[in-house]
Amino acid sequence: MIRILLGAALALALAAPAAAQTAVANVAIDTSKPGVEIDRHIYGQFAEHLGRGIYEGIWVGENSKIPNIHGYRKDVVEALRKIHVPDIRWPGGCFGDLYDWRDGIGPRAKRPVRVNVHWGGVTEDNSFGTHEFMNFSELVGADAYVSLNVGSLAPYDSAQWLEYMTSDSASSLANERRRNGRAKPWTVRFVGIGNETWGCGGNMRPDYAADVNRRYATFANTPRDMGSLKIASGSHDDNFDFAETMMRDGGRFDGLSVHYYTVPRIFRDKGPATAFPESEWASTLAHALHINDIVTKTATIMDKYDPDKKIGLYVDEWGTWYDQEAGSHPGFLYQQNSLRDAEVAALSLNIFQRHSDRVKGANIAQMINVLQAMILTDKGKMVLTPTYHVFDMYQAFMGATPYPASVSGPDYKEGVPMVDVSAARGKDGKLVLAIVNTDPGHAVQVVTNLTGTAHGRILSGFAMDARNSFADPNHVHPLPFSGSTQGGKLSFDMPAKSVAVVAVD
Repeated sequence: MIRILLGAALALALAAPAAAQTAVANVAIDTSKPGVEIDRHIYGQFAEHLGRGIYEGIWVGENSKIPNIHGYRKDVVEALRKIHVPDIRWPGGCFGDLYDWRDGIGPRAKRPVRVNVHWGGVTEDNSFGTHEFMNFSELVGADAYVSLNVGSLAPYDSAQWLEYMTSDSASSLANERRRNGRAKPWTVRFVGIGNETWGCGGNMRPDYAADVNRRYATFANTPRDMGSLKIASGSHDDNFDFAETMMRDGGRFDGLSVHYYTVPRIFRDKGPATAFPESEWASTLAHALHINDIVTKTATIMDKYDPDKKIGLYVDEWGTWYDQEAGSHPGFLYQQNSLRDAEVAALSLNIFQRHSDRVKGANIAQMINVLQAMILTDKGKMVLTPTYHVFDMYQAFMGATPYPASVSGPDYKEGVPMVDVSAARGKDGKLVLAIVNTDPGHAVQVVTNLTGTAHGRILSGFAMDARNSFADPNHVHPLPFSGSTQGGKLSFDMPAKSVAVVAVD
């Protein structure tokens, strides 16, 4: 009964009249200036062997009491299918920098047990390996993004792994794959040439990393008609030297990666995922918006060497990073996910959408039970997070054509506009708007230059750290939302701390 009353109260709050609001933001959508199509791969996912991301999160085994499809959690598979995950990056991350692909093939009972030195020092039994990942990607309908180990293995190993996965020949490696249960070759859409070569991927200097990329990319080949894209390891945060050097000297590749994590404070003292003060709501959103500067400056560097924009920018690790939950295993990076994370997700996706000419992919870190997760699990229980709901709502932007959206209105805090808007023409021909109110305490009326009606969904809550728990898994979920006409213009009454996606009729 209490949950029903809370839902009804929130619905009434969302329906509050514009007269009760104290702020107005004006939005102009210029439909005469269509941009480059938004690549669906900017809504990609990242699944590293870290904590409970793979084991329990994805893989429970065929003999588990948890309902599963050939060992994969049935509830997780269904949830990921629903949001049409475009691609999954695997096996790392730092884990991939010590990963030997041969550890993860053949009978599971005979696979070697290793130590995951990067994440918690726990043992890794390799029961989730190449076949398990590639089949999982197919099961949920996602492209495979495989990160090669250039930190501790030779180019020959990468070449063999790709041949094992993708060859349809009668080679020994292709036949070994067939003996291990997979007759047809898999498609590897993205080939990551290493991971964070500036850090856990080898602590390389930019010049050396560029030479390494030239070398490994030469041998990291799949069948030509597969159309695989090679992604070079680029910069992170405001360290643009790797991007500059890789673009200048890194040889031939199809994409350049950049990594960026949002924290409320500083990396060594990040702050909690819940029960945080408003100052950390504000600092988190401000830091999230900084990714726009990073993308813009990286794109400017890329333009010098690639003016025709043939090389894509891939933000293949991004998201919030807080202090892990008290009582959780050290090194597992398990954190709760609240309405604040939903705002970070929406603001970040809006930025990627505005840079559709250069940003061709992004992978949120991470998919399940790690950092800014889509899904949280506890043995047989599963929770969809507010971030998951944002990705669900944003499906309308997959493959859409963006339009410039200029916003004039108040700031929530210095450097954080109260209202952020992204606009695009969906594949169904409808104009779609994503609207974010960053202010956790005040509503805003968003007045557009559009006419007509609009309907969609909105995500909000009473508390800044409103979240879903295993005891209350639907505390934060999207509700129906629509616009109204004010003086002949389409407008939206956005409650505090809310994200809405609507289609204009």
